[in-house]
Amino acid sequence: MHGEYKVPGGKLVVVDLDVEGGALRNVRVAGDFFLEPDEAILAIDSALEGAPANTDTAGLAARIDAALPASTVMLGLTSEGVAVAVRRALAHATEWSDYDWQLVHEAPQSPALHMALDEVITAEVAAGRRPPTLRVWEWASPAVIIGSFQSLRNEVDPQGAERHGVTVVRRVSGGGAMFVEPGNTITYSLSVPEALVSGLSFADSYAYLDDWVLGALADMGIRAWYQPLNDIATEAGKIAGAAQKRVVGGEGAVLHHVTMSYDIDADKMLEVLRIGKEKLSDKGTASAKKRVDPLRRQTGLAREAVIERMIDSFRTRHGLTRGKVTDEEMARAEELVRTKFGTEEWTARVP
Repeated sequence: MHGEYKVPGGKLVVVDLDVEGGALRNVRVAGDFFLEPDEAILAIDSALEGAPANTDTAGLAARIDAALPASTVMLGLTSEGVAVAVRRALAHATEWSDYDWQLVHEAPQSPALHMALDEVITAEVAAGRRPPTLRVWEWASPAVIIGSFQSLRNEVDPQGAERHGVTVVRRVSGGGAMFVEPGNTITYSLSVPEALVSGLSFADSYAYLDDWVLGALADMGIRAWYQPLNDIATEAGKIAGAAQKRVVGGEGAVLHHVTMSYDIDADKMLEVLRIGKEKLSDKGTASAKKRVDPLRRQTGLAREAVIERMIDSFRTRHGLTRGKVTDEEMARAEELVRTKFGTEEWTARVP
């Protein structure tokens, strides 16, 4: 069995192993990490040898920590990272390179249609009728997108939304509200087979699926990191928020979508969103205006240039061919707008 895992912000860990009699055997750990002293790698292999195959990530990491020499120094490597690679080997997880990735980047569409397209495309990936897809959104109008479990009245000021022509929609994933304007927001979705994140915890899958965008930001001179559970942050502040939804059926799939702030009208946002004091204090800030630091200021690039650089970065790392939403997918999405995402019943399902 073979498993790979790139430690967030670190290096690639590769594990090869067998399972005999319910235990790990012939364990060999490798990768492009840095590790001192040399014999520490043998200690890691020995710690995993004979471990029950059903040992969870925390248990495997604990075995490694207990076996490492006191002088061990790890760079680009963690005991948890090795444990995750083991769990991915045992789960027969796939890798990015196992797939032919498709890019969908089309004309601006309504907020409700974007919600529907996420559901349809991810269901198609789960059914095996569509390859894993990176979809970059273009917005036809300003919107507030609330999380699946958020209270509509607690999150949105209806008078402010009406005054600024903001459409309110509810997505299928959890998480918090997002305020978007067409020229100020960069949004993308990854619809991926569940096998790509096999062996990862729900929390770890967030960082794993956005490691590529951290690299893209680094190429633009921005040092960014994942701030658990679902933020992408820099020293200047938060620049993006992510959310996920697991889709059952077929082989299963994961929808992972991210909204990034290219620019922001903070005054308008505060007139549309009701942002509580608890949320602000949780982020360690005194003002909602300071919570988000837009990409425009940090990169000095046009929005379109940022998007193109992100796409090029994904293509360089994983390969990417241009595709489109099929007529059948669009028809299903439009029906979902009519019956679900465009209805008051869905939007106000948590009043």
